[in-house]
Order: sequence, then structure tokens, then C-alpha cells
Amino acid sequence: MAGGKGSRFWPMSTTDFPKQFLDILGCGRTLLQLTMDRFQGICPPENIWVVTSGSYANIVKQQLPEIQDDHILSEPCRRNTAPCIAYVSWKIKKNYPKANLVITPSDHLVLNTTEFQRLIGSALSYTEASDAIVTIGLRPNRPETGYGYIEADTTRPAVSNKEIFRVDAFKEKPDLATARKYIEKDYYFWNSGIFVWNVNTIVNSIRVYAPNIANVFERLLPYFFTEKEQEMVDKEFPLCENISIDYAVMEKAEEIFVMPASIGWSDLGTWSSLQDNMDKDHDGNVMIGDNIQMYESRNCMVHTTEERKVVIQGLDGYIVAEKNNTLLICRIAEEQRIRDFAE
Repeated sequence: MAGGKGSRFWPMSTTDFPKQFLDILGCGRTLLQLTMDRFQGICPPENIWVVTSGSYANIVKQQLPEIQDDHILSEPCRRNTAPCIAYVSWKIKKNYPKANLVITPSDHLVLNTTEFQRLIGSALSYTEASDAIVTIGLRPNRPETGYGYIEADTTRPAVSNKEIFRVDAFKEKPDLATARKYIEKDYYFWNSGIFVWNVNTIVNSIRVYAPNIANVFERLLPYFFTEKEQEMVDKEFPLCENISIDYAVMEKAEEIFVMPASIGWSDLGTWSSLQDNMDKDHDGNVMIGDNIQMYESRNCMVHTTEERKVVIQGLDGYIVAEKNNTLLICRIAEEQRIRDFAE
């Protein structure tokens, strides 16, 4: 899924060029490319599909030239994750009725790719032989209020896979007091938004729990893989309800399971979330760029990759970031307010 506007890494990201298409980590690969890299050994390039905004389709083609053109699906408008997932699922099912699917955002960070690949392979084996929906749940390490949570019954693992447990409930993003209560228990997990299922399971689930969305794609089914596909998608897709897959299906379906994971994950929603997940110097600074010098500065997030020398002295808890002749310097705690003001 690569259609989000993802402009929270201002000034690097904008609504015209969101974060999934940027080299946020300074490693020479964008978040979209890193997402594809994670599936090496799990899924060949010819089996990768990307759903994105029509305005981003050319960027996807440039960054992932190995993907077939008809595997890049263009949404004419944003309708959240349920219609996005329905689109790709109905299209895949038409030609590959026994496909086993992994749905993943394109703008997340996963540091432990080896463990990620092992878990995904295990989950795929489970969903191939069942009608289960499996979500990857991250073991929380702090009382995070920016993520939804999954409550699981960890007393009884699945018979055929001891790493998978039944989901009792999905929890909305909590306040701080509630988040602290969650992390005191060993059966609450962050909701990663990564799902594993076979194509028949998700299509049938959408038919049952989101019939209006299902009806749109049933009407579109005859046009998939034809010259009229985009024309008809542009006409029908806007009729879909604007709703997430969590609300549309996950909170209603019965065969929902979670696979707990520790994979160095973050949804990279803010500069501070990037700072939390990167290696720091002895003063707690994160520096992404080739020519940065820090003096008497602590707990800063510096992202300056445009080949100029950057010298910083006397800052504590600041973001310093540049892109396209725009320079941001602000307190980490104030990044949301400053970004809204600047944009």
C-alpha cells in the first residue's frame, strides 16, 4: 500500500512527494524500495503488487522498475485501506484464485529483516491451509499513544503454529494512562497494519462485512486486465466507503489471529519516531548525512544529506532537517505545531 500522503517528514516529504518515496534513512534506498527488499526470498518481483494514488504511479514505476506495469494499481481518489485492499484482492483473485497474500504499508521501518522474513513465511504457511486472517502484532516497549493495540488470548496457541494466537479485541489509540495499563500485560501488542491471508478469505470477508465495497469490485471484475480497467476504476472506485480495513473487517470477523513479533518496527510517523529507532552517538544524537559536526548538543535528530557542511552547537532536543532549499530547526516536542504552521 503506497497511496498515503505521508507528509509528516516536512520539509523532506510533501503531499506531492510523500515519505514512502524518500530515502529517510540515508541508506540509498527509499522506504518503498526497502519494503520490497524485505520480501526477497519470500516473494519474487513478478508477484509484487503496489496500490497507489494515480498521481504517484510514475514515481512507483521509477523506483521499482522490476514490477510489471499492470501490477501497479492506481486509485483515482483516497478511500482508506479497505477499498485499497479490496481492489488488489479482487484483481489478483481473477487470475490467481489460490493466491496467498501479504498486505503491508510501504512506509514503515523494519530493522530485523531476517526475523521479519521468518515470521511472514510462517504466517503464509498457516493461511495457505486455513481461512484465518493473521496480523503481525508488535511487542510494545513503551506506553505508545500513537498506535492501535491488539488484545490476544496468549494462553492457547493455534494447533498448527505455536506462534499464532486468537485475537480477542482491537483497541483504538489509547490515552497515556490506558497505554501504561496495556504494556503491563503480556497479551497486548501494537497493531502493525501488516496482514496475511489467502485471497478467498479476504474477498469473502469483505463480501460479508463490507458488502457495498464488495459490490463495487464485483462490477469491476469483468474489466480487470483489459484496456478499460482504469476507466472503469476511475468511475466506480469513488463510490466506495472511506473506511479502514480494521473497521470494515478486522473488528467484525471471527477467525482473526495475531503473530507477536520483535522486528525493530516503527511506522515512522514523525521525526522523533525516526530518532527513537536509529543508532545514536554518545550524546543521544542521530545524524543522517555525510558532513555533520555536533558540539555540546544532545538528543537531536539531524537529517542533512544535500552535501553541505553542517555544524551545530548548543542544541538539546532539536530537529534539524533540510530539503530543496528549505531548512527546519525546531524542538522535537514542537514538530507537529511547527509543521502545521510552516505548511
